[in-house]
Amino acid sequence: MDDQSILTTLKILIIGESGVGKSSLLLRFTDDTFDPELSATIGVDFKVKTITVDGNKAKLAIWDTAGQERFRTLTPSYYRGAQGVILVYDVSSKQSFTQLGNWLNELETFSTKHDIVKMLVGNKIDKDQCGVKSYWLQDQCDDRREISRDEGLKFARKHHMLFIEASAKTKEGVQCAFEELVEKVSKTI
Repeated sequence: MDDQSILTTLKILIIGESGVGKSSLLLRFTDDTFDPELSATIGVDFKVKTITVDGNKAKLAIWDTAGQERFRTLTPSYYRGAQGVILVYDVSSKQSFTQLGNWLNELETFSTKHDIVKMLVGNKIDKDQCGVKSYWLQDQCDDRREISRDEGLKFARKHHMLFIEASAKTKEGVQCAFEELVEKVSKTI
């Protein structure tokens, strides 16, 4: 693939609390791999992937930011020039969902583009299956869904965001999330 056939390069951020699966989503999308033992991102990780959306090639520069509070001081520069952002929460963690407002505030504060396209991703929907096969073991299951699809959708609509649920583990929704975001970003350029 030669660079002349690439329409544009887009800067995409992945943000959200630590442990929600940001790096796992990125690895699933770019390398089609899943590592259940993946360690927390320190600072920022960066991957490039070229995709075709609506017949146009786009090179994606995807920035995976650390979710831990101590790395937040590093992030303002990462927001600069971003055209799209994927805001991730874990469907089995109410805490990761309640922190979304803080992430949106940070985005509004540091983003240099007023028309930045936002995608909300409820990750780890594979955990929703916990306890389904064995009714008697349900009380021992810690990974049950805490955030319904409707709650995620409602939050996304309120904040004018695209929305999808996904699982980096099973691949469900991952490719679609990035493609939808890129398609919308392409229309705003």
